[in-house]
Amino acid sequence: MKFNPFVRAILLLASLHSAASWAARQNTIEEEVADFYGELDMVSIATGTSKRIDKAPAVTTLITAEDIARSGASHLDEVLEMVPGLHVAPSTISRLDSVYSIRGLQTGFNPQVLVLLNGTEFKNSFSGGLPYTFRFPANIIERIEVIRGPGTAVYGADAYSGVINIVTKNLSSSANSAGARIGSFGSRDLWLQTGGNWQELALGFALEHQQSDGDTDRVVNADQQTVFDRIFGTKASRAPGALATRYDILNAHATVQYQGFTWEHWWWQQRDGGLGPGGAQALDPAGYQKFRDYRTKLSHVHQLNDNLSWTNDLSYLDARSETYFVLFPAGTRLPIGADGNANFTKPVGRVTFTEGYIGSPRSNHQDSRFNSILNYQGVNEHELRLEFGAFEQKLSPRELKNFGPGVIDGTVAQIDGQLTDVTGTDYIYVKPVSRTNVHLSVQDIWQIAADWALTYGVRYDHFSDFGSTVNPRLAVVWDTAHNLTTKLLYGSAFRAPSFNELFLQNNPSALGNPNLDPETIDTVELVFDYQINFDNHLVFNLYQYRAKDLIDKTAVPGTSSLQTANLYNLDGQGAEFEWNWRPAAHWRADFNFAYQDTTNRATDLQVANAPGQSASLRLYYDINSNWQVSGWAHWIADRQRAANDNRAPLPDYQLWNLSLNYRPDQSPWQVKTAIRNLLNKKAYEPSGTAISNDFLLEGRSLTLQISYNWQP
Repeated sequence: MKFNPFVRAILLLASLHSAASWAARQNTIEEEVADFYGELDMVSIATGTSKRIDKAPAVTTLITAEDIARSGASHLDEVLEMVPGLHVAPSTISRLDSVYSIRGLQTGFNPQVLVLLNGTEFKNSFSGGLPYTFRFPANIIERIEVIRGPGTAVYGADAYSGVINIVTKNLSSSANSAGARIGSFGSRDLWLQTGGNWQELALGFALEHQQSDGDTDRVVNADQQTVFDRIFGTKASRAPGALATRYDILNAHATVQYQGFTWEHWWWQQRDGGLGPGGAQALDPAGYQKFRDYRTKLSHVHQLNDNLSWTNDLSYLDARSETYFVLFPAGTRLPIGADGNANFTKPVGRVTFTEGYIGSPRSNHQDSRFNSILNYQGVNEHELRLEFGAFEQKLSPRELKNFGPGVIDGTVAQIDGQLTDVTGTDYIYVKPVSRTNVHLSVQDIWQIAADWALTYGVRYDHFSDFGSTVNPRLAVVWDTAHNLTTKLLYGSAFRAPSFNELFLQNNPSALGNPNLDPETIDTVELVFDYQINFDNHLVFNLYQYRAKDLIDKTAVPGTSSLQTANLYNLDGQGAEFEWNWRPAAHWRADFNFAYQDTTNRATDLQVANAPGQSASLRLYYDINSNWQVSGWAHWIADRQRAANDNRAPLPDYQLWNLSLNYRPDQSPWQVKTAIRNLLNKKAYEPSGTAISNDFLLEGRSLTLQISYNWQP
């Protein structure tokens, strides 16, 4: 295993600093313990109830609004790169959707990570992942809590490799703010956050618009159409050309609070988004993605007595997606089978598509949820949590295209750009489908002794389309010393197959399989959380997991088709290290390093594309009361190619970012500037083999932000 010199130096510095100061600290630590324990952060993601982060029975990371502001991050993906063992990469499937790779587990639509907004999921039920081209503004975020490892016992399906909970600001009590940001690639952002109290009501509202033309220097040298041009003698490919990375996003929040009730509304809309490399790995500057999420959620917390609280929430999500794929560009010539799809083994004829091979899948997803939670502390040394809930998901699809069954049959030599609506027929990409779930979970946090706590629980889920699962958890938290906590954790989790994986039809890329089983995982973790003194905090954890029945595509015997199946099992192990150091009043350094080794149990090959090693370093310096400067670097290394990918190995990369904040004394104005990829390094993330030179990441970018803040 090799380490970057940057990583080796930091690890050596941490160990030498710890060893040299151990003896000197022992006489003073007892006096400090009570003070610095009171300063530790609280998280609720590990158990559903508030716990000190060092005592939480999970491997947990907390990112605060201050961390986000100091980093200069403008959206969620930039923030999550701070988390040890979590890597944000573009999907190799299409659109450059963000994939959150945790401990080597990742697939194209990112279904193994459960992302929550204020404790409630908002996934796209068709893909199993986030809304297409999802980009969430950072200005509205109060904190992000992350579990690395399974969370199904509390959160249910898809809390498989990790859970990310985005907590938005309490707009009724935080300072009002308005601002603007401009920057490279034609980016321009505007936002407003305001709120206050009226009689017994607390009201809040936030609106943000983010827009960019995209980085036109992210050039693809050759794509899938380049291959077809060589085979069929055409000149249709748009390569060399830039990835389509434009975006136009609107994000709005509104809240009303009255006594124990909170009514939350959220509107997120991608008004126009580029499709990255294109839906079929052929450059598509004309295609677009539109997506709109609207969620309303009513919550009530009732303190029945000193020992018993009852929380209920009811939510409804309505999501609408419209994609316009020019899968292959104007002038492409393809062999077409009798079913109207591209077919290279049994073509009926070769067809020229004068305006492109075009598909426009659309959908309306509706998600209704109810959860009821009882927390009881009336039994000595026990904290009991009981949850009952249910949800229903419905998918209503629509599709227009100029190819495929019910549209063409390969006998006509030339097809124009007129699209046929196959909605309501057997020729659509997926028929209307729905699923229901009921679940029950029980958890007990038992304080066995003053320095021992045992958390144990189990969750039962029943799905209408594939049956039931039972997932337990067990965690022992030991206060080994006044400043050292040791944790031994076990958890199991599952991922429910998406509608895409179960029911996709009439699609040349793959067919669904209604007989799929859920993916499952069992994980064991050992954690050491060591608060050396006021200025030094170390966390080190080891983990091992076994993941079963992972879903992928495989060839259907005797045909040229692919179909989803439970194909392989993984064995994973690794380690993660965190060091938070405050060497002086105006300095702060946060460092983390992660190592993972995940292999396919059948082939003994390492998983493709996920970093085997990664590290992050953040340096904060307060020049004076008005000026703050922050530097941030992250290093990505040891990514393996897929077994069928013969391209040269992926090079490691290291990127630096810089942020400078200025706020005059007693002034409501604030100015920030941020430079990402400071050294303008060429860094690449893996693509499908059709994109010859992988995905080039954004080059150097500069943003300037001005905001005005006032008290409500």
